[in-house]
Amino acid sequence: MENPIEKRLEEGFGTGTQLVVEEEDKNKSNSRQGKEHRVGIHASNENEEKSVKISDHPGEMKEEQPLIKQKTKRIATLDAFRGLTIVLMILVDDAGGAYSRIDHSPWNGCTLADFVMPFFLFIVGVAIALALKKIPKVKSAIRKIILRTLKLLFWGIILQGGYSHAPDDLSYGVDMKQIRWCGILQRIALVYFVVAIIETLTTKLRPTVLNPGYFSIFTAYKWQWFGGFVAFVIYMVTAFALYVPDWTFVLHHKHGAEKYTVKCGMRGHFGPACNAVGYVDRQVWGINHLYSQPVWSRLKACTFNSPDSGPLRKDAPSWCRAPFEPEGLLSTISAILSGTIGIHYGHVLIHVKEHAERLKHWVSMGLVLLIVAVILHFTDAIPINKQLYSFSYVCFTAGAAGIVFSGFYILIDVWGLRTPFLFLEWIGMNAMLVFVMAAQGIFAAFINGWYYKNPDNNLVNWIQQHVFIDVWKSERVGTLLYVIFAEITFWGVVAGILHKLGIYWKL
Repeated sequence: MENPIEKRLEEGFGTGTQLVVEEEDKNKSNSRQGKEHRVGIHASNENEEKSVKISDHPGEMKEEQPLIKQKTKRIATLDAFRGLTIVLMILVDDAGGAYSRIDHSPWNGCTLADFVMPFFLFIVGVAIALALKKIPKVKSAIRKIILRTLKLLFWGIILQGGYSHAPDDLSYGVDMKQIRWCGILQRIALVYFVVAIIETLTTKLRPTVLNPGYFSIFTAYKWQWFGGFVAFVIYMVTAFALYVPDWTFVLHHKHGAEKYTVKCGMRGHFGPACNAVGYVDRQVWGINHLYSQPVWSRLKACTFNSPDSGPLRKDAPSWCRAPFEPEGLLSTISAILSGTIGIHYGHVLIHVKEHAERLKHWVSMGLVLLIVAVILHFTDAIPINKQLYSFSYVCFTAGAAGIVFSGFYILIDVWGLRTPFLFLEWIGMNAMLVFVMAAQGIFAAFINGWYYKNPDNNLVNWIQQHVFIDVWKSERVGTLLYVIFAEITFWGVVAGILHKLGIYWKL
């Protein structure tokens, strides 16, 4: 009877353990009728493990040594990549105001900040493939997927729905007429749910051994790709065919309210004002429940300070003042493709054992995606646009994620250069904790709550002003260094300590 092995891997937001893949003994595998390997989860400070070799034929078990010691090959790249994504989020969120070039692109194009969300979804997909490699009880797995999805939705609404005002505002609470239903964790939750459910329901259709050929892994997991294709069709048909009529919105000021009208009456438009993505969100959620500070307000049509933030031009179009949801419903359907591509990389990791073959699959797919994205963007067929989560944006960011993931794999797991990336691993193991405490400013808000006479006179502001900005005589440089050392480095150390203590926040 096969010895069950726990393989629980925290999708997207990590766990305190690491994936271990034991490479097959090539000489023995040639004489066996069935391939054997095992995938397990180990604490990262373990170097070896004892394992029992299980044959596909019960009668052969006596011929095997019952207990042998084997070197293990830990795939540390998963946690390092996840940690990199968290670090990028902290950097662009807290230093993007000082360096607009790394902040989100106001509309078409792609900046450093625009890689964060698809990188999250990519690694969620990779983790799902590994976590759901074997599913003893489908119903139990579905219950866990639903529960985790609900947890992510709950935390997303609490952190980004308007209830939390961290870190600058010490108050909390939200007017239900203005609550924002969408956000980062909500998008991750929905993509995770769709991709994980497809993976679970097709568990009996998976092959144990792939047929020869580069494309065999695509056909072996055709239902996962079919799900991604359905999401692609829904998005593309809606984006090009849905009629967007004129629409209105109301802004409330101290002296009253002002109503604005945006003229549209068109289909297939990819500009800020009249795209189908925004129209779907206005109809589904209601315009009062969308993000009230969209990045398009930094466009040249809206402000002379572009690409920085600034006061609106007097002749700015009405839509410059309007809300827009960057994590909306239709764009989240498109984001399912990012998770689908990520799960493909996880399938390669499971089925392909040689480093060179894995990299061949990963790098080739990454390059193809990048080429497709560049062609679509520069021919003006489909522009790269994070706010719309356009197909070219999916290809560009997923291709970049695949190349970065491959690079990390070479450096960390092939060449063994693990030490320089340990802080990323630590953050990746406790990604949910660092996301909440650092990226969402909860820890900074706690510190800000202890002030002297004035709420602005707190420890966080004092350190940023006197230790960084005043020393470097530059607000931009001081802000950047503060983010690097007082936030990223600090939380890297905290995550490392928590790892040594075996403490992890898992959903």
